[in-house]
Amino acid sequence: MSFLLTRLTSHLSISSTNGTTLAFGPTRRYRAWNACSACRQSHSLVDATMSGEGEEVLVVVGGGAAGVFGAIRAKTVAANLKVLVIEKGKPLSKVKVSGGGRCNVTNGHFPDNMTFAENYPRGHREFRGSFFRKHGSMDTMVWFHERGVGLKTEDDGRVFPVSDSSSSIIDCLMSEARERGVLMQTGKTVTAASVDASGNFLIKVERRTANIVEKIEANYLLIATGGSKQGYILANQLGHSLIDPVPSLFTFKIADPQLVELAGVTFPKVCVKLKLGNVQRNIPELTQVGPMLVTHWGLSGPVILRLSAWGARYLFSAGYEGSIVVDFLPDVHLEEVKSILSRQKLQIGKQKLMNSCPLEFGLIKRFWKYIVEREGVGGDILWASVSNNSLSEVASLLKQCSFHVTGKGQFKDEFVTAGGVPLSEISLNTMESKLQPRLFFAGEVLNVDGVTGGFNFQNAWTGGYIAGTRIGELALSTITRNTVR
Repeated sequence: MSFLLTRLTSHLSISSTNGTTLAFGPTRRYRAWNACSACRQSHSLVDATMSGEGEEVLVVVGGGAAGVFGAIRAKTVAANLKVLVIEKGKPLSKVKVSGGGRCNVTNGHFPDNMTFAENYPRGHREFRGSFFRKHGSMDTMVWFHERGVGLKTEDDGRVFPVSDSSSSIIDCLMSEARERGVLMQTGKTVTAASVDASGNFLIKVERRTANIVEKIEANYLLIATGGSKQGYILANQLGHSLIDPVPSLFTFKIADPQLVELAGVTFPKVCVKLKLGNVQRNIPELTQVGPMLVTHWGLSGPVILRLSAWGARYLFSAGYEGSIVVDFLPDVHLEEVKSILSRQKLQIGKQKLMNSCPLEFGLIKRFWKYIVEREGVGGDILWASVSNNSLSEVASLLKQCSFHVTGKGQFKDEFVTAGGVPLSEISLNTMESKLQPRLFFAGEVLNVDGVTGGFNFQNAWTGGYIAGTRIGELALSTITRNTVR
């Protein structure tokens, strides 16, 4: 026998499948049981604080960075607001694994909000306004610092806790949530949401491991489910459209058996250009500069991940096939590369070409061997025996080395999607839906994604902060008004 729980204005009623209804007087806690027909035992499944008469309730769907931060902020603004976070898995699970377990909190190299916004392939135009002015990267760093979490900014701008452990961030957020009185329920999924005649949200919650369904009524709803289908379904049920989500931030699989031998080789700075048959115009963002890593399946590193983010939809349409052109010496002009090779030929003509890469290039021997062999100039040939035409071809290969992309890998720690609820359907000043009052969104459930480097977490902190602030203000106003009456 399963029970359906529904909170009324001042009473709690529990309706069972046999039609029996048990009614209780005003209460602030409820407990539900599922009677096991096989063993006739009762198990306590739910113990959640609900609101009393006249109190405001916020339900947050999603216990990730945006949801937890938004819940904390709402309770900070309106202490009497009842806040319930519902998470189907473990809270802050993505925070735990991000940055290789260190948690890339934000990015500290872009204090200017306009420049910071340029790191979002989806959202860079919209974020040029007030979004980061309300809560930017510096605000995030101050927030954690004030709560005892030491942070450090690395050379590339990425900000990590001094402990180099994501647990520092998780412990801080969970501790703050507990102190503020935020209630968290895990192992449950919000499967449906609707709006009643009074404008309140009716939320259906299911626990997959038991035959039980709960219905919760809330004054405010914050959807912060990341790239999960759950959030997209709820948004659609409440009248929002959806831009089909596709993967963003991933590595490239390359069809080149010889490249496998270079796995582990890094390049501090290369320029990579993406070329796809379905992209007819030249798009500046499809050329990126930065560090690159060779893997056993292809190419990775910040420059590749940024390129995949900006080209996410084009790559999806192309079936993740195309080509990239890599400039391994982006700070050296082609003619200068040729001159360096010519001087090398004159100065060390009796040395083997394979063993003597020009020091000016700063390339490791394994990669130089790859380039030389790819050009077809291998073996024991001496510098003096190499034709000028072959040296010119080597120079061109260093400046424009083409690789065939055959698919995508998955950057597991930072997996992000491009797509979600269109930004045009919400107000970035409040994160409130333009279609449904008191419905809010934050984080990756929206059609927003950033490049690697802490930008996706900053979107979560900022969106959660803005949504929580507005919800808290609305709740505070209503509670104050009801108190006066």
